[in-house]
Amino acid sequence: MIEADAYCRELATKHYENFSVASRLVPASQRSDLMRVYAFCRTTDDFGDESPSREIALGRLNRWRGEVEAFFSGAQPEHPVLLALRETVRKHDLDAEPFLDLIAANVQDQMVTSYAAWPELQAYCMLSAAPVGRVVLKIFGMDDTVSRKLSDDVCIGLQLANHAQDVSRDAKIGRSYLLQEDINISGTRGAVRALVERARSLLASGETLEGTTRGALRLQLSLYRLGGLAICREIERIDFRTDVTRPSVSKATKVALLIRAAIC
Repeated sequence: MIEADAYCRELATKHYENFSVASRLVPASQRSDLMRVYAFCRTTDDFGDESPSREIALGRLNRWRGEVEAFFSGAQPEHPVLLALRETVRKHDLDAEPFLDLIAANVQDQMVTSYAAWPELQAYCMLSAAPVGRVVLKIFGMDDTVSRKLSDDVCIGLQLANHAQDVSRDAKIGRSYLLQEDINISGTRGAVRALVERARSLLASGETLEGTTRGALRLQLSLYRLGGLAICREIERIDFRTDVTRPSVSKATKVALLIRAAIC
């Protein structure tokens, strides 16, 4: 268990993110839970995006889905992420659906390379982003309908901000999350801008959600929202040309966001 948690911490700290995965101001137990969930997300993404071919990616994701289904059916896990996650699942009575949805989203990434209009991309984000927020809410003891809807908005807003940030990176693997209808109307730059505007609108739900919470959960939710808004500002600063340059949020900005979230 100690080794498995160390593995999850390494995954949570070695990858760049626009927001703090688990603030040190969050109690240690819940911080471990967040890192385990992040490690699951990272592992699932890597099975898809770091594979040398679509066929290999689909094979890895299929095997991973089988391991996760067996894990939630009571089988002894072998993968260190599942070994660590076992305690979080037990403690918070988590079910399999959000985790299987995340795998389904990565399978979809291997099959679908572009999205024509918002309803299609929104449906994808309900698999790839919303499940994470719902798990986070349960870790902090929230599971009501209103909170889930607000959390879905924030998580999808974060996902859209990431997609707007990663246009050049996604293009290298033959993938685009810019809406094709936006590209047809206003070109790539205009489509990036439209995605950023939609992200900001969805992230605004975070203020309402934060208003219903306090303590560690409010802090963590604020960090997610502020991190998403920060990358939106960086994208705007380069005139929405993320097809040319991939912007990032500096460490100094992340520290400032932490301070801002802590005093709100």
